[in-house]
Amino acid sequence: MPKLIRITTVPLSLKLLLRGQMKFMKSAGWEVLMVSAPGKERDQVVKYEGCLHEEIPFTRKFTPVQDLKCLWHLYKLFRRENPDIVHSHTPKAGLLSMLAARLAGIDIRIHTLAGLPYQAVEGNKQRLLVFLEKLTYSLAKEVWPNASSLRQLIIDEKLVEPNKVTVIGHGSSNGVDLDQYDRYQLQENHLVAATMRVAPGDEEFVMLVVGRLVKDKGVEDLIEAYLSSKINNKAKLVLLGSFEQDLNPVSNQTINRIKDHPRIVHVEWTDHVAYYMAISDVLIHPSHREGFPNVLLEAGAISCPIICSDIPGNTEIISHKKTGLVYPVKNVAALREAMEFAYIKRELMQEYAEKLNKEVREKFDRKSMHQLILKEYYRLWDEGKNK
Repeated sequence: MPKLIRITTVPLSLKLLLRGQMKFMKSAGWEVLMVSAPGKERDQVVKYEGCLHEEIPFTRKFTPVQDLKCLWHLYKLFRRENPDIVHSHTPKAGLLSMLAARLAGIDIRIHTLAGLPYQAVEGNKQRLLVFLEKLTYSLAKEVWPNASSLRQLIIDEKLVEPNKVTVIGHGSSNGVDLDQYDRYQLQENHLVAATMRVAPGDEEFVMLVVGRLVKDKGVEDLIEAYLSSKINNKAKLVLLGSFEQDLNPVSNQTINRIKDHPRIVHVEWTDHVAYYMAISDVLIHPSHREGFPNVLLEAGAISCPIICSDIPGNTEIISHKKTGLVYPVKNVAALREAMEFAYIKRELMQEYAEKLNKEVREKFDRKSMHQLILKEYYRLWDEGKNK
């Protein structure tokens, strides 16, 4: 029985980004061990995936002493478990696990990237993050960007050798659960609860944002566009996600605007994202950087119309005025116009959503993605046995 270790910095990533993958690999005959820092989601992940979990005290910030301790823990773990494959996600877990696996003599080392944090910073910090990305890729046997545009970017910027890089299927890290995001399978009690939380008026236009509420997700652009729009007295803006003020904070002014505005509703993170999408007239994704955004696939699967920025990743999923609206990133005026267009042209926006729904169902079914990843595991495992 081949052995696989899957690693993320925090258990929330195992729960949200990789949901079902570990369970599937176990059902296919692999011994699977999950690794992450401690966290409240750990027990949920273990129960759902049915796989063992090992805690390594990762931090998401730059903490050299703690990082060296984690490196040593990982090295000992890999020497003890002797896995056939080590597969990492997220920057910190990727760097430390690729290095530890290399030192422990693990031949098959895979790192999946879903975005480039250095794009959101400048100066010395950016140079450091670029160096760490290059180091991670150099230590990996294969690098799996979750978007073709991301693949091209890291090759163009000479961060990685092109022969190491593979995009699985049409992109994404895990596809989308088409049953979970099927509006005809939603439970009425959860729909009622989401509707009561948002409390839209009879004619009120509901605009939804899903994800971490941080600066590089475009939250400040969004609030400015909404407040200056002609429809802010006819539309409710719902922010579903948690603030992360320690990592990439939004301004205090923006936070106060969110708290004080009667038509802006902040909902802390919930597993019932599909229900909020189902009651919304449009999903807005104003992010400044992405890999391959799951939220757009989920909105597509549930036929929720979309407005998004024109960054790589987003534009691999959404075609302007074909499957949604795409506006120039960080352009507040253009975002405001897109909001107003979506409000006026609701039937046209729904037509775009139905076209996207068809594409998502054809290309991004989670079950198919799991099969593709398994196929790649077997390819690498077979190559290793035949050496």
